[in-house]
Amino acid sequence: MLVASLFFALMGGLVKLASAEYSAAEIVFFRGLFGIVTIGGFALATGRRLATRVPRLHVTRGLVGFAALLLWYQAITALPLATATTLNYTSPIFIALFTLGVLRERDDWRLGAAILTGFAGVALILRPTVGEQSLGDGLLGLGSGALAAAAYLQVRHLARLGEPEWRIVFYFSLTMAIATGLWMLLAGAQPVTARGAVTLFGVGLFATLAQLALTRAYARGRTLAASSLAYATVVFSAVLGWLAWDETLGVAAWIGIALVVASGVAATLAAATPARRSVAE
Repeated sequence: MLVASLFFALMGGLVKLASAEYSAAEIVFFRGLFGIVTIGGFALATGRRLATRVPRLHVTRGLVGFAALLLWYQAITALPLATATTLNYTSPIFIALFTLGVLRERDDWRLGAAILTGFAGVALILRPTVGEQSLGDGLLGLGSGALAAAAYLQVRHLARLGEPEWRIVFYFSLTMAIATGLWMLLAGAQPVTARGAVTLFGVGLFATLAQLALTRAYARGRTLAASSLAYATVVFSAVLGWLAWDETLGVAAWIGIALVVASGVAATLAAATPARRSVAE
């Protein structure tokens, strides 16, 4: 998950550059296209089968993930980026609610506490505000977090059914490319320049690597521990913004980063040393 967080931060930096030339739908399309070509080529070259026994589950996971992206991008167009990003980062909170409430998994309470601590850190770093007039857009951003959480849980379900990480990411990329391709046919698209090709290639490369790492984290690790470590993306993004765009952070933001790091360490320790159960349990 730490590797995925680093790659997602690098991807975000390149998305920031690419957004000067291309719409969000175009960036998502090329992100999906890169995943199709690289992972599909890898599968064919190594004799792996792209066919799956659970195509409907892959389609569902892809559509839920794509819907999360749509809601997030809509929130970004109407709200400050900090607000929209924070709302999207509520996905670990929803994962905790889903796993502890709906799925009734018996995870260590320390992991839930680590998630809440991490979210408090994110809030301090981004310091979001949503006014009454923007409540509807704020709910869209919150919905993106809930849908992202559902998509991550579907990833784990697919992995438990025996689907390898690369196949899960392949079908997610395929769903994104088809959906955004149809969108571009209706709305039009910008021509790809040489500079744009480099940034779009980078977006696809880091997004695909991040998805593979994230999929393995959720497939083989403890769900709440992985979701807690996902907050490291904020830390990596803060460092990248400082190095690339000279973005400075205030005292509150650095306190938030400390909380994020602390939550990741606490989650790792809790996952490594499960809490003791009572004799009755």
